[in-house]
Amino acid sequence: MQYENIKLLRKEKKLSQDKLAKKINCSQRAISHYEKGDRDVPTHILLLLANYFEVSIDYLLGVSKKRK
Repeated sequence: MQYENIKLLRKEKKLSQDKLAKKINCSQRAISHYEKGDRDVPTHILLLLANYFEVSIDYLLGVSKKRK
């Protein structure tokens, strides 16, 4: 699964992968893997991303087009 919405949200906020990683306390490499779909995003990271970007987990997963 590719998490394109994570990349979209990150770019909207003009964040590098490294800056986003620091905000949610993970590595830049992990963010890169998540965005490319090389790794599934762990639940606790999904929660952190959803809270940070103020979107639903369904939006992050690409299940819904609605952000909230």
